[in-house]
Amino acid sequence: MEQAIKILIYIHAFFGGLGLITGIGSIIVKKGQKLHRRMGRLFSIGMITSSLLSLPICFMPKHQNLFLFLIGIFTIYLVLAGNRAISFKFKSKTQADLTDKLISGIMMFSSIIMILIGIYCVVNAVANGVLFAFFGGFGLYMTVKDFIFFKNFTTTKNSWLTKHIGKMVGALIASITAFIVAGLGLGNLIAWMTPSIIGTLYIIYWNRKVDSKIKLQQVIE
Repeated sequence: MEQAIKILIYIHAFFGGLGLITGIGSIIVKKGQKLHRRMGRLFSIGMITSSLLSLPICFMPKHQNLFLFLIGIFTIYLVLAGNRAISFKFKSKTQADLTDKLISGIMMFSSIIMILIGIYCVVNAVANGVLFAFFGGFGLYMTVKDFIFFKNFTTTKNSWLTKHIGKMVGALIASITAFIVAGLGLGNLIAWMTPSIIGTLYIIYWNRKVDSKIKLQQVIE
């Protein structure tokens, strides 16, 4: 049994590494080009496969870890929502469909659970329990923004792009965090939280850059 679990972990690590490398590559290359799209596809495949494999691993003997299970769901949500955001680019899509709402709804439910677990852990002085609340808060914020986006995306030009960037960078943050914690063996609060803080600043930078371009286009038009 343990040997089978190890094989799953190796496969999980391989696809996670693929996601990490192609994710960094997709940020470096020029956005919108063919190479960016190809790296984005490989990144999505790597992250979703790695995260899906992590879900059953988290319930196997000697590897039980509820937190990593919920982080796996979080990562899958980020990749799926990031890719789905591109569909809002096309004028033929006039509203969010059931799939969009299910992806965000499941993550919203999971985020609330994480926050409740985090509160319980903090009250009972459980080590690193605050991480549940930290990531649950991020998840809840993102999903609330999703449903606001679903309601208003037709009235905000290129809003799909900021949503796409935010979700895909978020998934890359998850990959980098996994490398630091699992690959380098650094499991303290700083190791868990620093990539998310830096990544959030990067997302804010790109959102402002996109907003500036939109405002410039409006002035020209």
